[in-house]
Amino acid sequence: MNDPKSIAAGDDLTMGVDRKGSYSIIGEPEGGVPAHASQRCGLVAIVGRPNVGKSTLMNALVGQKVSITSRKAQTTRHRITGIRTLADAEGGGPQFVFVDTPGFQTRHATALNRSLNRTVLGAVGDVDLVLFVVEAGHFDPADAQVLSLLKPGTPVVLLANKLDTVHRRADVAPWLRQMQDRHPFTEFVPMSAKNKGDIERLLAICAKYLPQQPWWYAEDELTDRSEKFLASELVREKLFRLTGDELPYTSTVIIDRFDEAKSKAHGRLLRIAATIVVERDGHKAMGIGEEGERLKRIGPEARQDLEKLLECKVFLELWVKVRSGWADDDARVRSFGYE
Repeated sequence: MNDPKSIAAGDDLTMGVDRKGSYSIIGEPEGGVPAHASQRCGLVAIVGRPNVGKSTLMNALVGQKVSITSRKAQTTRHRITGIRTLADAEGGGPQFVFVDTPGFQTRHATALNRSLNRTVLGAVGDVDLVLFVVEAGHFDPADAQVLSLLKPGTPVVLLANKLDTVHRRADVAPWLRQMQDRHPFTEFVPMSAKNKGDIERLLAICAKYLPQQPWWYAEDELTDRSEKFLASELVREKLFRLTGDELPYTSTVIIDRFDEAKSKAHGRLLRIAATIVVERDGHKAMGIGEEGERLKRIGPEARQDLEKLLECKVFLELWVKVRSGWADDDARVRSFGYE
């Protein structure tokens, strides 16, 4: 592998080496209908330790919010699939199926953490490309543990995220040379998920690794997750954002009712009832807030995001309930929808 080039402010910060090996060309699918010769499609896993910007990156790559974000660790708890199709005039082009994963957990061996780690391991098991996300200029034992999980033979792109927080970009080049010795990365991509040009450049890089085969999803699909799932995730996002570090990560959201109706005034109408589950009475008070102030903010903010995402009118009811010890109870963790 060639040494990375030096980086200076303003340079094109994408560097790469030739990929070894190639995909076989897929022929005709069942039924004798020929695959479009110029369609490509494949799985791209986004992995890394907690809070390196994986979900923000996923949303930027998809071009729509499909994965929730906050500064709290363990915001992402499920395998989230985001789909981006860049169709050309002839109906060809790449379709990226991105898989956002929870940050790999190393501190506490609870049932919830074991579930999250199984999700990470399952996501990287059979993909066409891995985006290994770290903070530009940083690499710690938690990053190393995630890197050790990656299967030999799967192409891995080192994505040095949050480049906008690096004061001296010239300092990134020596760090990249150190990273080169840790793993045979196929590409090095220093970038910021907030930079549109960086996202477009990353999509072009990922496209090279997609096998030639028909698209798996319709051109306008953004995720394979249900609207009910997205509703629970958006409520949990607002809970985490508005409670900060006050509320422990051992809280979740359960959808109790998800009813759809037609309305003359609004067209499509959703009535959603959700329960915020916490482990202690003190946590319940944090979720509700003084005189219900916090819950009154969580509800409207989640409802507004749902209406924007689902393009319909939403009525949302919220409750907070205590389920002591749920995060360390395997059966209850599964009953709450975790793998």
